[in-house]
Formats: sequence, structure tokens, C-alpha cells
Amino acid sequence: MAGTGTEHLRQGGDVLLQVEDLTVEFPVGRGRVVHAVSGISFDIAEGETLGLVGESGCGKSTTGRAILQLPRPTGGSVRLAETDLTTLPDAEMRAKRTDVQMIFQDPISSLNPRRTIGEIVAEPLKVWGPHDADEQWKIVADMLEHVGIDPDVARYKRPHEFSGGQCQRISIARALVVQPQVIICDEPVSALDVSVQAQILNLLEDLKKEYGLTLVFIAHDLAVVKNISDRVAVMYLGKMCEISESDELHANPAHPYTALLLGSIPVPDPTVAVEDEVALEGDLPSPISPPSGCRFRTRCPRAEERCAAEEPTLRRINDDHYVACHFPLIDVADN
Repeated sequence: MAGTGTEHLRQGGDVLLQVEDLTVEFPVGRGRVVHAVSGISFDIAEGETLGLVGESGCGKSTTGRAILQLPRPTGGSVRLAETDLTTLPDAEMRAKRTDVQMIFQDPISSLNPRRTIGEIVAEPLKVWGPHDADEQWKIVADMLEHVGIDPDVARYKRPHEFSGGQCQRISIARALVVQPQVIICDEPVSALDVSVQAQILNLLEDLKKEYGLTLVFIAHDLAVVKNISDRVAVMYLGKMCEISESDELHANPAHPYTALLLGSIPVPDPTVAVEDEVALEGDLPSPISPPSGCRFRTRCPRAEERCAAEEPTLRRINDDHYVACHFPLIDVADN
């Protein structure tokens, strides 16, 4: 599985964000490092939503933060339109973050408990303008209304006076108030009730259409990702397994790990038998000392000697479906 390669990257003027050979490592002492993200590549067209999925510890949230240069990646490039964000000085990168905003997983802890909602949503405007207080409030009130929050009620209240779903709506308003091009959604619904999850997903879809947004939607739940994503990229232990259009990936998974993730989605039907073979065997390897070759081989039912000796690269299955596996579930197209 876990592979490298850039064959799947698209060429064309509609690609807004392109990440190539992104690497993020964290030192842990005694010369050891955590290989959080190891040479992954993907791109996103303008107005598209890319779902980034995988189990906990696969590096998907680190990837999202590395796009924002928080922290700066160890290697690789992150191009927003014609600008390589990895080459920008700190001051220029700080200004560029108005074009790339993030919505965090825990909506309540991401909001300053000491500040009112009006102050929280207006804070980006105080830095980047407009600086007139009345004009700021007009923009803030309009944005709060767009996300379903009454601005007159919320203006002088604090985050603890709102539910988790309402706080996430406020977080979305704060991200949108500077009119970004790209929003990175870092598991924005995983801390919410199921009914509220649907409301937030529908809100993101509506806002995407209204403001022409491009989204990176990070999650571990493929069922959630399917409903909002145009394309889906599957990660495992810092590497890319598979990338494809959403419907194609769900209908024809080519990587054993993707198939296992899809098989683990519960079916809301008590008459459907539970398949025991869906469960992954073994523990997730350490990112400090990942397996040689394919990183998934220690848990893969199809692994052979080649998987330990040679790292797979992403190869084309069909038009926009690529897999990094020596023994995929679907035959690789002849190139």
C-alpha cells in the first residue's frame, strides 16, 4: 500500500492546490524521528472537495496543518495557485493564511472562552481589515446569519453558552469571514451528534456553492466522506494508499486497506450479518520505525515477500483512480 509517486497529479489551470512529496517528521530524542507524513502527493481543483481519510495516527491531520505551514513541513512543496507556500517568509505566509483557513475538530475548545462571539468572529478583520468597527460588525453579522446563528443574540454571549453544533457553526463563520479560497476541515463533525453532523455537512455544502470554496475534508469515517467529497484519498501510516473519485472508490476499492475500511462501515439493517473478516489484524506499527517496503504489509492479508523489499508507487487503475499496491484488488491499467 503505502506508496509514493506523482503519476496521479493532474496538469491544468483548474488545479488550485497541489501538494507534492510532502514530508513531516518530528524529532523525539536520541536521533529518532516520528515519520508522520512520508512523501505524499495530491492536488485539488478549484471548487472541489478532497476527502482525506484513514485511521487515527495515519497523518491526515498533520497533512492538513502542514498545508498551512503549521508546522512547516520537513520536505516537499505546497503550491496554492502559483505560490509555493513552503518558500514564503513567515510574514508573507501569515498574510497568505487568509486564503487558507481551518475548521478544527473540537468546536468548543477552538473558541476563546474569555471572548464574546462577536469578538471571536471579528478578530481576523481586526488584523486584516476593514478596521472600522461598524463595518466589521456588518460583515460578522452577515456571516453569522449565513451559518444559522442569530447575530443579535450571539454578539455578547460566550462559547460556553452554545451547544457543540452551534460552536462549530461559529467556527465556520470565523473561517469564512476573511473570504478564503481553501478551507481545511479537520474532522469537523466527529465530536458532534449524528443529527447535528448532517446539519453541519449540509451547511458546508451550501457554503461551498455560495462562496465557491475548495475544501480538504479530513475524517476517519468513509461514510461521512462519501457524502461530501468529489475525490477521496486514503492514507495509512503517513503514506498514500489510494486516490479516486468518491463514487468509484466506494464501488471499486483497489487497495486491501480501503476495502477493509469500507467493510467496517456499519449497515443500518439488523438482518445483515456482521463479517468477522473485516477486522484488521495486528496493531498499527510505530511511525518511529515503520515497516520496510509497503507499510501496510504487516497487517495485509495479501502481503508477499515483494511487499517487504519494494515500496509500491501509485499506479493508474482507470481514468482518475490510482492505487499504491503490488497486488491490488483490481487489475492496473496498461500505460
